[in-house]
Amino acid sequence: MIQTDSRELATAETATKPYAGNPIRRVLDAIGVQNISLIIALVLLCAIIGSQNSNFFLISNVKTIGTTVAIVGILAVVQTVVMLLGGLDISVGSAAGLTSVISAMVFMSAKSAALGIAVALVVGVAVGLLNGIVIVYGRVNAVIATLATYAGLRGLANLISNGRAQGYTGTDSTFTFLARGSLGGIPILVWVLIIIALAVHLMLRYTDIGRNIFAIGGNPTAARLAGINLNRYVVGCYVLVGLVAAVAGVLLTARTGSGQPTSGSQGLELQSITAAALGGVALQGGKGGISGTVLAVILLGVLQNGLTILGVNSFWQDIAQGALLIVAVVIQQRRRGVRAYGLPR
Repeated sequence: MIQTDSRELATAETATKPYAGNPIRRVLDAIGVQNISLIIALVLLCAIIGSQNSNFFLISNVKTIGTTVAIVGILAVVQTVVMLLGGLDISVGSAAGLTSVISAMVFMSAKSAALGIAVALVVGVAVGLLNGIVIVYGRVNAVIATLATYAGLRGLANLISNGRAQGYTGTDSTFTFLARGSLGGIPILVWVLIIIALAVHLMLRYTDIGRNIFAIGGNPTAARLAGINLNRYVVGCYVLVGLVAAVAGVLLTARTGSGQPTSGSQGLELQSITAAALGGVALQGGKGGISGTVLAVILLGVLQNGLTILGVNSFWQDIAQGALLIVAVVIQQRRRGVRAYGLPR
Protein backbone atom coordinates (compact mmCIF):
# COMPACT_ATOMS: atom_id res chain seq x y z
CA MET A 1 0.00 0.00 0.00
CA ILE A 2 2.83 2.33 0.89
CA GLN A 3 4.64 1.53 -2.39
CA THR A 4 1.47 2.26 -4.37
CA ASP A 5 1.08 5.61 -2.64
CA SER A 6 4.72 6.45 -3.39
CA ARG A 7 4.27 5.60 -7.04
CA GLU A 8 1.12 7.73 -7.19
CA LEU A 9 2.95 10.62 -5.53
CA ALA A 10 5.84 10.32 -8.00
CA THR A 11 3.38 10.27 -10.90
CA ALA A 12 1.63 13.37 -9.58
CA GLU A 13 4.95 15.22 -9.24
CA THR A 14 5.94 14.26 -12.78
CA ALA A 15 2.60 15.50 -14.07
CA THR A 16 3.13 18.90 -12.45
CA LYS A 17 6.74 19.02 -13.78
CA PRO A 18 6.55 17.56 -17.29
CA TYR A 19 10.23 18.22 -18.01
CA ALA A 20 11.55 17.09 -14.62
CA GLY A 21 13.26 14.03 -16.13
CA ASN A 22 14.70 15.85 -19.13
CA PRO A 23 17.76 17.95 -18.27
CA ILE A 24 17.96 19.44 -21.78
CA ARG A 25 14.40 20.73 -21.57
CA ARG A 26 15.10 22.13 -18.11
CA VAL A 27 18.13 24.04 -19.42
CA LEU A 28 16.18 25.36 -22.41
CA ASP A 29 13.32 26.38 -20.13
CA ALA A 30 15.75 28.20 -17.83
CA ILE A 31 17.31 30.09 -20.76
CA GLY A 32 13.91 31.06 -22.18
CA VAL A 33 12.43 30.89 -25.66
CA GLN A 34 13.10 34.58 -26.33
CA ASN A 35 16.78 34.30 -25.40
CA ILE A 36 17.23 31.12 -27.45
CA SER A 37 15.75 32.91 -30.46
CA LEU A 38 18.16 35.81 -29.97
CA ILE A 39 21.14 33.47 -29.61
CA ILE A 40 20.21 31.63 -32.81
CA ALA A 41 19.75 34.92 -34.66
CA LEU A 42 23.10 36.16 -33.33
CA VAL A 43 24.94 33.01 -34.41
CA LEU A 44 23.40 33.12 -37.89
CA LEU A 45 24.19 36.82 -38.27
CA CYS A 46 27.82 36.29 -37.22
CA ALA A 47 28.13 33.37 -39.65
CA ILE A 48 26.74 35.41 -42.54
CA ILE A 49 28.91 38.46 -41.87
CA GLY A 50 32.00 36.36 -41.17
CA SER A 51 31.57 34.47 -44.44
CA GLN A 52 31.65 37.79 -46.29
CA ASN A 53 34.55 39.34 -44.38
CA SER A 54 36.94 37.28 -42.25
CA ASN A 55 38.11 40.39 -40.39
CA PHE A 56 34.81 40.29 -38.52
CA PHE A 57 36.16 37.59 -36.20
CA LEU A 58 39.36 39.42 -35.30
CA ILE A 59 39.78 40.10 -31.57
CA SER A 60 40.25 43.78 -32.30
CA ASN A 61 36.89 43.90 -34.09
CA VAL A 62 35.17 42.00 -31.28
CA LYS A 63 36.52 44.60 -28.82
CA THR A 64 35.29 47.35 -31.13
CA ILE A 65 31.80 45.87 -31.04
CA GLY A 66 31.96 45.67 -27.24
CA THR A 67 33.03 49.29 -26.77
CA THR A 68 30.49 50.46 -29.35
CA VAL A 69 27.51 48.79 -27.67
CA ALA A 70 28.59 49.57 -24.08
CA ILE A 71 26.87 52.95 -23.78
CA VAL A 72 23.72 51.79 -25.56
CA GLY A 73 23.72 48.65 -23.41
CA ILE A 74 23.95 50.61 -20.17
CA LEU A 75 20.95 52.72 -21.16
CA ALA A 76 19.03 49.67 -22.42
CA VAL A 77 19.46 47.97 -19.03
CA VAL A 78 17.78 50.81 -17.13
CA GLN A 79 15.26 51.30 -19.94
CA THR A 80 14.30 47.70 -19.21
CA VAL A 81 13.59 48.62 -15.58
CA VAL A 82 11.14 51.42 -16.41
CA MET A 83 9.49 49.34 -19.14
CA LEU A 84 8.99 46.48 -16.67
CA LEU A 85 7.31 49.07 -14.46
CA GLY A 86 4.96 49.92 -17.34
CA GLY A 87 6.70 53.19 -18.23
CA LEU A 88 9.15 54.50 -20.81
CA ASP A 89 11.98 57.04 -20.84
CA ILE A 90 12.56 58.83 -24.13
CA SER A 91 14.91 61.37 -22.52
CA VAL A 92 17.87 59.04 -21.82
CA GLY A 93 19.85 60.19 -24.88
CA SER A 94 19.35 63.87 -24.06
CA ALA A 95 20.29 63.23 -20.41
CA ALA A 96 23.49 61.53 -21.56
CA GLY A 97 24.28 64.47 -23.85
CA LEU A 98 23.67 67.06 -21.12
CA THR A 99 25.76 65.22 -18.51
CA SER A 100 28.51 64.70 -21.09
CA VAL A 101 28.74 68.45 -21.64
CA ILE A 102 28.59 69.21 -17.91
CA SER A 103 31.29 66.66 -17.02
CA ALA A 104 33.65 68.16 -19.60
CA MET A 105 32.91 71.79 -18.70
CA VAL A 106 33.39 71.22 -14.97
CA PHE A 107 36.58 69.28 -15.66
CA MET A 108 37.98 72.12 -17.76
CA SER A 109 37.03 74.68 -15.14
CA ALA A 110 38.22 72.85 -12.02
CA LYS A 111 40.86 70.61 -13.63
CA SER A 112 39.40 67.71 -11.71
CA ALA A 113 37.95 64.64 -13.42
CA ALA A 114 36.44 63.43 -10.14
CA LEU A 115 34.53 66.69 -9.65
CA GLY A 116 33.34 66.70 -13.27
CA ILE A 117 32.05 63.14 -12.94
CA ALA A 118 30.43 63.85 -9.55
CA VAL A 119 28.58 66.92 -10.83
CA ALA A 120 27.40 64.98 -13.89
CA LEU A 121 26.02 62.22 -11.65
CA VAL A 122 24.17 64.75 -9.48
CA VAL A 123 22.64 66.32 -12.58
CA GLY A 124 21.60 62.88 -13.79
CA VAL A 125 19.84 62.17 -10.50
CA ALA A 126 18.09 65.55 -10.72
CA VAL A 127 16.90 64.78 -14.25
CA GLY A 128 15.52 61.42 -13.14
CA LEU A 129 13.85 63.00 -10.14
CA LEU A 130 12.25 65.62 -12.40
CA ASN A 131 10.86 62.93 -14.72
CA GLY A 132 9.50 60.92 -11.80
CA ILE A 133 7.83 63.92 -10.14
CA VAL A 134 6.22 65.10 -13.38
CA ILE A 135 4.88 61.60 -14.08
CA VAL A 136 3.62 60.88 -10.56
CA TYR A 137 2.52 64.22 -9.15
CA GLY A 138 1.86 65.99 -12.44
CA ARG A 139 -0.14 62.94 -13.54
CA VAL A 140 1.45 63.10 -16.97
CA ASN A 141 1.82 60.04 -19.19
CA ALA A 142 5.41 58.76 -19.09
CA VAL A 143 5.84 59.04 -22.86
CA ILE A 144 4.67 62.67 -22.93
CA ALA A 145 6.66 63.63 -19.83
CA THR A 146 9.95 62.18 -21.06
CA LEU A 147 9.32 63.45 -24.58
CA ALA A 148 9.13 66.94 -23.08
CA THR A 149 12.35 66.47 -21.10
CA TYR A 150 13.96 64.89 -24.18
CA ALA A 151 13.49 68.20 -26.01
CA GLY A 152 14.22 70.38 -22.99
CA LEU A 153 17.45 68.64 -21.98
CA ARG A 154 18.74 68.62 -25.54
CA GLY A 155 18.01 72.32 -25.82
CA LEU A 156 19.74 73.00 -22.49
CA ALA A 157 22.81 71.03 -23.54
CA ASN A 158 23.07 73.04 -26.76
CA LEU A 159 22.42 76.29 -24.91
CA ILE A 160 25.21 75.95 -22.36
CA SER A 161 27.64 74.61 -24.97
CA ASN A 162 26.62 76.89 -27.86
CA GLY A 163 25.94 73.71 -29.79
CA ARG A 164 29.63 72.74 -29.87
CA ALA A 165 31.76 70.07 -28.26
CA GLN A 166 33.21 71.29 -24.99
CA GLY A 167 36.67 70.84 -23.51
CA TYR A 168 39.25 68.16 -24.12
CA THR A 169 39.71 65.21 -21.76
CA GLY A 170 42.09 63.13 -23.88
CA THR A 171 45.12 63.91 -21.68
CA ASP A 172 43.42 63.16 -18.35
CA SER A 173 44.34 59.79 -16.89
CA THR A 174 40.85 59.06 -15.48
CA PHE A 175 38.97 59.76 -18.70
CA THR A 176 41.66 57.99 -20.74
CA PHE A 177 41.39 54.92 -18.53
CA LEU A 178 37.60 54.86 -18.96
CA ALA A 179 37.90 55.23 -22.72
CA ARG A 180 40.84 53.01 -23.58
CA GLY A 181 41.73 51.09 -20.45
CA SER A 182 41.19 47.35 -20.06
CA LEU A 183 41.12 44.74 -17.33
CA GLY A 184 41.86 41.11 -18.13
CA GLY A 185 41.86 42.01 -21.81
CA ILE A 186 38.30 43.34 -21.59
CA PRO A 187 37.79 47.10 -22.18
CA ILE A 188 36.68 49.15 -19.16
CA LEU A 189 33.60 50.32 -21.08
CA VAL A 190 32.48 46.70 -21.37
CA TRP A 191 33.21 46.09 -17.68
CA VAL A 192 30.94 49.01 -16.75
CA LEU A 193 28.15 47.45 -18.82
CA ILE A 194 28.71 44.04 -17.22
CA ILE A 195 28.67 45.45 -13.68
CA ILE A 196 25.52 47.53 -14.21
CA ALA A 197 23.71 44.73 -16.04
CA LEU A 198 24.61 42.17 -13.37
CA ALA A 199 23.63 44.48 -10.50
CA VAL A 200 20.24 45.29 -12.05
CA HIS A 201 19.64 41.62 -12.92
CA LEU A 202 20.29 40.56 -9.32
CA MET A 203 18.04 43.34 -8.04
CA LEU A 204 15.16 42.35 -10.31
CA ARG A 205 15.40 38.62 -9.72
CA TYR A 206 16.43 38.24 -6.10
CA THR A 207 15.13 41.22 -4.12
CA ASP A 208 11.74 42.45 -2.97
CA ILE A 209 12.35 45.63 -4.96
CA GLY A 210 12.60 43.64 -8.17
CA ARG A 211 9.56 41.53 -7.39
CA ASN A 212 7.56 44.66 -6.64
CA ILE A 213 8.62 46.22 -9.96
CA PHE A 214 7.32 43.17 -11.81
CA ALA A 215 4.14 43.27 -9.75
CA ILE A 216 3.50 46.95 -10.53
CA GLY A 217 4.07 46.42 -14.23
CA GLY A 218 1.91 43.29 -14.31
CA ASN A 219 -1.06 44.68 -12.39
CA PRO A 220 -0.69 48.10 -10.74
CA THR A 221 -4.10 47.90 -9.06
CA ALA A 222 -3.30 44.59 -7.40
CA ALA A 223 0.15 45.88 -6.44
CA ARG A 224 -1.38 48.95 -4.76
CA LEU A 225 -3.91 46.81 -2.88
CA ALA A 226 -1.01 44.62 -1.74
CA GLY A 227 0.52 47.66 -0.03
CA ILE A 228 3.20 48.58 -2.55
CA ASN A 229 3.89 52.32 -2.75
CA LEU A 230 3.60 52.85 -6.51
CA ASN A 231 4.63 56.51 -6.44
CA ARG A 232 7.85 55.76 -4.60
CA TYR A 233 8.79 53.02 -7.04
CA VAL A 234 8.05 55.12 -10.11
CA VAL A 235 10.13 58.05 -8.86
CA GLY A 236 12.90 55.72 -7.69
CA CYS A 237 13.13 53.92 -11.03
CA TYR A 238 13.35 57.17 -12.98
CA VAL A 239 16.05 58.44 -10.60
CA LEU A 240 17.97 55.22 -11.33
CA VAL A 241 17.60 55.87 -15.06
CA GLY A 242 18.86 59.42 -14.64
CA LEU A 243 21.87 58.28 -12.63
CA VAL A 244 22.85 55.61 -15.17
CA ALA A 245 22.23 58.04 -18.05
CA ALA A 246 24.80 60.30 -16.38
CA VAL A 247 27.24 57.38 -16.25
CA ALA A 248 26.63 56.94 -19.98
CA GLY A 249 27.28 60.66 -20.47
CA VAL A 250 30.61 60.46 -18.65
CA LEU A 251 31.63 57.44 -20.75
CA LEU A 252 30.61 59.35 -23.88
CA THR A 253 32.89 62.22 -22.83
CA ALA A 254 35.72 59.76 -22.21
CA ARG A 255 35.27 58.04 -25.61
CA THR A 256 35.09 61.23 -27.66
CA GLY A 257 37.53 63.26 -25.56
CA SER A 258 35.04 66.13 -25.12
CA GLY A 259 31.53 66.97 -23.96
CA GLN A 260 29.03 66.17 -26.70
CA PRO A 261 25.65 67.97 -26.60
CA THR A 262 24.14 65.92 -29.45
CA SER A 263 26.79 64.03 -31.43
CA GLY A 264 27.12 60.57 -29.98
CA SER A 265 24.00 60.82 -27.82
CA GLN A 266 21.40 61.37 -30.52
CA GLY A 267 19.42 58.21 -31.18
CA LEU A 268 20.41 56.48 -27.94
CA GLU A 269 16.81 56.58 -26.71
CA LEU A 270 15.53 54.70 -29.77
CA GLN A 271 18.35 52.18 -29.58
CA SER A 272 17.73 51.49 -25.89
CA ILE A 273 13.98 51.01 -26.42
CA THR A 274 14.61 48.78 -29.45
CA ALA A 275 17.04 46.61 -27.50
CA ALA A 276 14.66 46.20 -24.56
CA ALA A 277 11.68 45.39 -26.79
CA LEU A 278 13.72 43.01 -28.95
CA GLY A 279 14.96 41.36 -25.76
CA GLY A 280 11.40 40.46 -24.80
CA VAL A 281 10.42 43.27 -22.42
CA ALA A 282 6.68 43.83 -22.70
CA LEU A 283 5.72 47.42 -23.50
CA GLN A 284 2.79 47.03 -21.09
CA GLY A 285 5.21 46.07 -18.29
CA GLY A 286 5.58 43.11 -15.98
CA LYS A 287 7.46 40.81 -18.35
CA GLY A 288 11.07 40.61 -19.50
CA GLY A 289 14.57 40.54 -18.14
CA ILE A 290 18.10 41.88 -18.38
CA SER A 291 19.59 38.84 -20.12
CA GLY A 292 17.33 39.25 -23.14
CA THR A 293 18.08 42.97 -23.32
CA VAL A 294 21.84 42.40 -23.25
CA LEU A 295 21.58 39.75 -25.98
CA ALA A 296 19.53 42.17 -28.09
CA VAL A 297 22.14 44.91 -27.55
CA ILE A 298 24.87 42.56 -28.77
CA LEU A 299 22.72 41.57 -31.76
CA LEU A 300 22.18 45.21 -32.72
CA GLY A 301 25.89 45.93 -32.26
CA VAL A 302 26.89 42.99 -34.45
CA LEU A 303 24.40 44.09 -37.11
CA GLN A 304 25.72 47.66 -37.08
CA ASN A 305 29.34 46.53 -37.18
CA GLY A 306 28.64 44.00 -39.92
CA LEU A 307 26.93 46.54 -42.14
CA THR A 308 29.86 48.90 -41.60
CA ILE A 309 32.65 46.46 -42.47
CA LEU A 310 30.65 45.22 -45.46
CA GLY A 311 30.49 48.80 -46.75
CA VAL A 312 26.71 49.11 -46.53
CA ASN A 313 25.34 52.67 -46.47
CA SER A 314 24.98 53.79 -42.84
CA PHE A 315 21.39 54.90 -43.43
CA TRP A 316 20.45 51.24 -43.77
CA GLN A 317 21.40 50.81 -40.11
CA ASP A 318 18.56 53.10 -39.05
CA ILE A 319 16.16 51.28 -41.37
CA ALA A 320 17.21 47.90 -39.96
CA GLN A 321 16.84 49.18 -36.40
CA GLY A 322 13.35 50.53 -37.07
CA ALA A 323 12.34 47.28 -38.75
CA LEU A 324 13.58 45.23 -35.80
CA LEU A 325 11.56 47.39 -33.38
CA ILE A 326 8.39 46.86 -35.43
CA VAL A 327 9.01 43.10 -35.62
CA ALA A 328 9.63 42.89 -31.86
CA VAL A 329 6.42 44.77 -31.01
CA VAL A 330 4.33 42.82 -33.53
CA ILE A 331 5.55 39.52 -32.04
CA GLN A 332 4.69 40.77 -28.54
CA GLN A 333 1.19 41.83 -29.55
CA ARG A 334 0.51 38.56 -31.37
CA ARG A 335 1.64 36.57 -28.34
CA ARG A 336 -0.65 38.58 -26.11
CA GLY A 337 -3.55 37.97 -28.47
CA VAL A 338 -4.30 41.65 -28.96
CA ARG A 339 -7.11 42.03 -31.48
CA ALA A 340 -6.53 43.85 -34.75
CA TYR A 341 -7.99 47.31 -35.21
CA GLY A 342 -11.45 47.25 -36.76
CA LEU A 343 -12.27 43.77 -35.56
CA PRO A 344 -15.08 43.21 -33.04
CA ARG A 345 -14.13 42.63 -29.45
